[in-house]
Amino acid sequence: MTHLPSVTRRKILAGLGGLALAAPALLRPRPALAALSGRPFVQPALDAGRMEAGRRVFDLAVATGGHEFLDGIETATIGINTGFLGPILSARAGDALRMNVANGLGEPMTLHWHGLHLPAAADGGPHQEVAPGATWSPEFDLRQKAGTFWFHGHQHRKTAEHVWAGMAGVIRVSDEEEAALPLPRTHGEDDFTLVLQDRRFDAAGQMPYDANMHDRMAGMQGDVMLVNGLAAPVLDTAAPRLRLRILNGANGSFYRLHFADARAFYQIASDGGLLAAPVAMRETVLSPGERGEYLLDLADGAVAQLRAEAFGAEAAMMGSAGIREVMTFRPDAARTPAPALPERLADLAPPPAPTGATRTFTLSMSGMGMMGDFLINGGQYDHDRIDFSVPLGATETWIWDNTTPMIHPIHIHDVQFRIIGRNGQPPAPQEAGLKDTVLIGPGEKVALQVRFDDYADAVLPYMYHCHILEHEDAGMMGQFTVV
Repeated sequence: MTHLPSVTRRKILAGLGGLALAAPALLRPRPALAALSGRPFVQPALDAGRMEAGRRVFDLAVATGGHEFLDGIETATIGINTGFLGPILSARAGDALRMNVANGLGEPMTLHWHGLHLPAAADGGPHQEVAPGATWSPEFDLRQKAGTFWFHGHQHRKTAEHVWAGMAGVIRVSDEEEAALPLPRTHGEDDFTLVLQDRRFDAAGQMPYDANMHDRMAGMQGDVMLVNGLAAPVLDTAAPRLRLRILNGANGSFYRLHFADARAFYQIASDGGLLAAPVAMRETVLSPGERGEYLLDLADGAVAQLRAEAFGAEAAMMGSAGIREVMTFRPDAARTPAPALPERLADLAPPPAPTGATRTFTLSMSGMGMMGDFLINGGQYDHDRIDFSVPLGATETWIWDNTTPMIHPIHIHDVQFRIIGRNGQPPAPQEAGLKDTVLIGPGEKVALQVRFDDYADAVLPYMYHCHILEHEDAGMMGQFTVV
């Protein structure tokens, strides 16, 4: 646990030969009004649902609302059971679930269960549209290991706008394997969920979704950094060690997370659950859609200031949006030592041997320079076209070849895959576990091992797409069935 892997933006983009000048200021509009900062840290409510006939039921009301990001100004938003964002749904592996999703918007919507392995009819992608005023109630078994997952809008051509307004929440799954480990897990005491996003505001203190050409090409970004809807919150804590469940819920921003004093911290889980062992690091990059769980030691009594270098898909050409203050962890005066870290966390079997096809997905752009369309295998998403079918029970190798000058986080619905190579090299320790979203840099070829168990549907598909939401809405997405 002494290895400190470096995952800096420079290494991600090394294939382009380094970074250029910082982005012009006109591409990073400043907020018209100052965001409230320094408020006490608040996380979404923990919702364990209710039990009905052996099934855990969650009621999720999606509606327009309001939230005070700026001093004395209510900003129009979308929330789920609240004004902005949604609850943390708490469930156990093996639970039978029912999600009652009530659409209180005046337009169609969907709600996708990002990272969950479930039937295509329950996925919440573009084919599970919920009409205004209707309630969608998918039922499925929770076949996940312990981990941090999430849910968000996925209406085709409206995903970016809905998520920008706040249509997202977190799913926290527990199991016996994780419960047996000496890890922090008391919600609100030593276990905290951080939904990281950035937004920009107009002169009236609103955050309309007004994507310009740069936003559509590089992903919508703002210059007010938010944690659970708060700007630079402060957490006072008596715990000697904290568990931070961090979700990059941004539309288009990548975050290089680090602490101001360059202190080490430990990653214990990736998208799909626990890693084999804690990974020590001084910085980490989370792309849109990715999650990580981290341990932060505060036994030295020093204040820990979490920062993020924020950058977009075009970072190799335009540089970063600069360093942002994310939040402050302020330990109390009386310190007790943190317990010893476990040497092992989970038994991760080797990636399964392939039994099916090897498929190549080429990410490209049409047109001249940076003004073209984003394509997968030369085409854009067609709602009525199934791109291919996978046999039930197959383990396939999917190779992603990024020929664009941009970074793309690729998300695959239904599965937790394993990364087996980046440009022919094995994955870094923090990427060696279960994943559903993978960052692919310019010029990279990333190979994944993907297994398709349990669910087949010859009609309803699953999606694969770039999780820069503007790219997804523009058609950088495909769909497949399992048969």
